[in-house]
Parts: sequence; structure tokens; C-alpha cells
Amino acid sequence: MERFDRFRKEAPVFEYRSYTVSETDETVEIDYIFAIPGLAEFHPGWSFPRPEGYSVKGDGTFERLAFSLGMAEAISYWKAVCSPVIRVECGSLDDEQIRWWKKLYFLGLGEFFYVNGIDTDIDSFMDIQCVGDGTFTAAAVRTPLTGCLVTIGGGKDSALTLETLTKAGMECRCYAINKRCSITGTVLAAGLPESTLITAKRRFDRSLVDLNNKGYLNGHTPFSSVVAFSAEITAYLNRLKYIVLSNEDSANESTVAGQNVNHQYSKSFEFEQDFHSYEEKYLKTGIYYFSFLRPLSEFQIAKMFVSHRKYLPVFRSCNLGSKVSPDIWCGECPKCLFVCLILSPFLSRAELTEIFGKDLLGEESMTDYFFELCGQSEHKPFECVGSIDEVNLAVSLAIRRAENNGEELPLLMKKYKDAGLYEPSAIDAVNADYCGRFSEANLLPPRFREILKNEMERLL
Repeated sequence: MERFDRFRKEAPVFEYRSYTVSETDETVEIDYIFAIPGLAEFHPGWSFPRPEGYSVKGDGTFERLAFSLGMAEAISYWKAVCSPVIRVECGSLDDEQIRWWKKLYFLGLGEFFYVNGIDTDIDSFMDIQCVGDGTFTAAAVRTPLTGCLVTIGGGKDSALTLETLTKAGMECRCYAINKRCSITGTVLAAGLPESTLITAKRRFDRSLVDLNNKGYLNGHTPFSSVVAFSAEITAYLNRLKYIVLSNEDSANESTVAGQNVNHQYSKSFEFEQDFHSYEEKYLKTGIYYFSFLRPLSEFQIAKMFVSHRKYLPVFRSCNLGSKVSPDIWCGECPKCLFVCLILSPFLSRAELTEIFGKDLLGEESMTDYFFELCGQSEHKPFECVGSIDEVNLAVSLAIRRAENNGEELPLLMKKYKDAGLYEPSAIDAVNADYCGRFSEANLLPPRFREILKNEMERLL
């Protein structure tokens, strides 16, 4: 809290100075300038593939999209000092929009505030002031929207979405930020040509890292909001009707027990609804943003995913491993362990070891993460992981299967039993409940709802 107060006094204003849109023969470029006066100036940017024969020049809708992506990008740089004022010099926002952005910043940075010991509230943590010309030119006349843009991260969830929609005959393109091997592998495993994948390139300004190394504030940001706005640009450029996410019902659970601190806030249904409304009122592209897997839990998704075994060699969900090439499972983080646990009722120990490159369930070093995932701690790991209840169900099912098969329990599951957490009498009822769940808190259009229901009936 001391650093938070000091940096705010030293840097009372953060500036969103400009965004610049330009074109090459093959790309649409967006360059941003953010600044902390007297301390740093940041120059991040994006490069989007440009559809043949289309120009964004004079397109007011694209200008709004580019400006909005900048508002989402600014979060990463603003958090270094948490200036009490964000001055927007290149666009305008009405009072409702300002409230919308303040909510995204505040709740999206919930983990950041928690980890850094910052005690603040949504009314006082910052204000947004617009001082620039917010006039956008008229929108271009364009052809009607059709087809889906499926965001691909390389993990099991987006693989399941892509597999299900393509099998149902839906017209799908894929979207990724900064291509990785697991993303390309997912697209190819789905039987689609690599040309189906549209990849945007995000240029992060590394001078922010220099500030962090000097002691300025650092922490988790709502990256999925950046995915949302950049996917909106990609869908708009390519005339695609639906942006299809793969966020699940489990993403709504708070990471910290009893508090509204959610590592996955920008994957939550609350943000999905907010973005959907913002698109309709302010972006006005006609694109429909929703998560296909929102009615399901991570447990259901894992059970459905393993039936598509062609993805097992290629999928990756490790954030640490995504930073190397080719992307890997690091085998040391809570995300790797969570994925291993949620798959453990459905795959053998040998199969899991082959996927992750080591026997994670036998690793003593994973003990603390394991009990955090099982709810035996103040908070879950600050990662994109499932709910406490479904982790306990997965572990219990894996224990029962191993014991029924006369197999020795791995170390972590022995610890689970020794802690008195294993309750075999409750397993069947909880399992039946989870397999039958279909949350009505979703935005699925009727055709997509029908496709998902049919796949659930087939696989669960």
C-alpha cells in the first residue's frame, strides 16, 4: 500500500496519447502511445492480416475498435503506477462508458490489488478524463456478416469448441494472438487447413519490464479483455458474425474465498455480458460475442475432451510453457497440475505422464498447489483453474478407479486420503449432478445451444 500511495503521488496522471491506424499491402497496423509524464512513454502495437481488396481508411467503426483496443491495452501500463487520473487525449467516452471501463479496470485487477496489498474501491481508485476530439467518421458500407471466429489458445477448451462446431457443419475461422505450435496443432487436428487460422501480432513494449525491475507495481491483468477487443477487430475485418469463446461456468468462481477477487474475471459471464452490451451500444458492428462452453463446468469439458484423443499430443495450457518455443507443459506450475487432475478420472497415470512429461501426481513439490486446488487454503492458485468442488470430484473419481483396478495410489492422492478428504459414498451423486449440469447463465444463440446439447447427450 505504501508503494501504491507513493507512486500515485509521483505520477498523478497516466496519458492515453494516441492511436494510429495504417496499412500495408498485407496488414492493418495499429500503433499506440501511452505515457507516464516524467517517467516513461510506451509504444505498443498490433498487426492484423488485411483481407484482400479491403481498406479501413475512412471507416469510423474501425476507428472506434482501434481506440477501444487501446483502452484495454492501457491497463497493463497504467498499473505500474496506478495514477489517480487516466487522461484520454485521442477519443471520447460518455459517462456510461467511463463507468464501464472503470469496472473492467477495477474487477479485472482484483488479483493485482490483492497480491500487492492495495486497499481501494471502485469509486476512488481512478478517474477517466477525456480531453481529445472523439469524433469518428462514418462507417464504411460492407457485405453482410456470416460464419464464426473461434478463438484458439491451444488448450483443451478451445479444441473441444472447434471440434464440436466443425463436426456440426458450422463455418469456422480461427483466431490467435502470436501463433504457437499448440494453436496450429489444434487447427490441423480439427481437420482444417492452416489458412483457416487468422493470427494477429501483438507488440508489447518491454520498457514496462524495466519499470517493474526498478520496483514499480506489477501483477495480473484482465488479458481476456484484450482478446475480446482484438477478436472484434479480426471478426470485423473478415466479416464474421460470431466471436466464439470457450470460457466455462467454472470461471465465475472467486479465486479468494469470500471475496470478489477472480483471476478469471475477464473470462467470467459477468464480463461476457458487459462486453456483449458494450458491443451493441458503442461498437455497433453487428458481431455477436459469446462463449460456447459457458453452460459447462471444467469437469464436463474434460470428460468430453478426452473422447477426441487426436488432440492429446498437441494441446497445451501452461502459461509458463507458452513463453518458450515450441510451447510445452512446464510440469511445475498449478495450471499443469490442475489440467492433470481434471483429466485424471478419464486417463491412466501412464497416459497423463506421457502428456505432461512427468508423473505430476507423484511429485512432492506439487503438494501445496494440490491442496490449494482442493480448497484447503485461503485461496486457489492464481491461475485459470476450475472450481474447488470439481477438483475434489475429479480426485475422488481417480482414487476410486485406481483402487478398483488394484493400482497403487500416486503420492498426492495418498495425501488426499490421509487428510480425510476422500468420501466415496458421495461420489456417484456428485458425479451425476456435474454431468447433467447446463447453466442457463449463457448467451448461446439457439443453433449453438442445440449443437452443444446434442454433443453433451452423446458424450456425457
